[in-house]
Amino acid sequence: MVKIYGIKNCDTMKKAFAWCEANSVSYEFHDYKKLGVPREKLVLWCPTLGWQTLINNKGTTWRKLGPCLQVRLTDACSAKRLMQSHPSIVKRPVVDWGDQVTVGFDPASWALLARR
Repeated sequence: MVKIYGIKNCDTMKKAFAWCEANSVSYEFHDYKKLGVPREKLVLWCPTLGWQTLINNKGTTWRKLGPCLQVRLTDACSAKRLMQSHPSIVKRPVVDWGDQVTVGFDPASWALLARR
């Protein structure tokens, strides 16, 4: 089963949920706001995807951090700490397809992954 990580009220997440329902893709949802960002997942995702890929540096949370915290983000260790303390900074959705993990909503690539 597909596992989707993110924040329920995010517009991109709503598109992802709607896509899954329209394409009959069963999924389990992990809400960062309620359950936090799992440290054990960050340990796997950072080397696989790159911590830079996981950080949403275009969103409101990033801008609210301010330059002092932004410049301290220099490696995977500091990125993991930041993502755990500010779950909204993680790009959404992060999707575990079983044998692959993706970041972001891309209907074309999702269609290919869902057919496997």
